[in-house]
Amino acid sequence: SCGVERGAGSGVGLGMRCLGCRRARVTMTEGDSLISVDYEVFGKVQGVFFRKYTQAEGKKLGLVGWVQNTEDGTVQGQIQGPSVKVRELQEWLRKIGSPKSHISRAEFRNEKKIVALEYRNFSIVK
Repeated sequence: SCGVERGAGSGVGLGMRCLGCRRARVTMTEGDSLISVDYEVFGKVQGVFFRKYTQAEGKKLGLVGWVQNTEDGTVQGQIQGPSVKVRELQEWLRKIGSPKSHISRAEFRNEKKIVALEYRNFSIVK
């Protein structure tokens, strides 16, 4: 037996699955590791429901963090979650945004691996 129990509450986590009598793989894939990244989006991103759409997209992807308008006319925030999902939201912030927005550029900084999420949801900061 592989030593990994089947069923709920077995402690089988991300990247682990019981393969019957074959050895289970216990390494996390790169896309499963949690990361945190700060962002700022430039262009016509205020007054176009950008924060609301960013929050909705973040929630849809299962991410946590926050978004807010700045006094400089940009939108900034922080994203946390599995790296593969964070990359999806980064791409959305770079290229899509809200329907009436016009994004000139998006900057990302302070990317780091984290062991646990620091937020419970994705919130709009007023």
